[in-house]
Amino acid sequence: MDQPTAITVFESLASSVRLDVFRLLVKQGPQGLVAGEIAAALDLPATNLSFHLKALTQSGLLAVTQEGRFQRYRANMALMSDLIGYLTDECCGGHPEACLRPNAIPVCTECP
Repeated sequence: MDQPTAITVFESLASSVRLDVFRLLVKQGPQGLVAGEIAAALDLPATNLSFHLKALTQSGLLAVTQEGRFQRYRANMALMSDLIGYLTDECCGGHPEACLRPNAIPVCTECP
């Protein structure tokens, strides 16, 4: 991942609604949710949600597929993983393996 892509992703998540939508879809896994299910789960009006889904989709954080009259949204787990890698690849002087404990909480065990 390059810096401009990381900035685009962070800008897209810089909204409490978009962050809630993305986290909900991460929780749902590969099956994702249709827009109406997202709106109901987060108690959002459809017009408000549409704006946020468009921003998340344009940034690449969400994938959308048409299913008849409905659109199903899924979190782009590969992009999320790339972003985490981008943030941590220089951990501990370029040795990120030294920064991870078994519970996956980054802790630098080798740093001063």
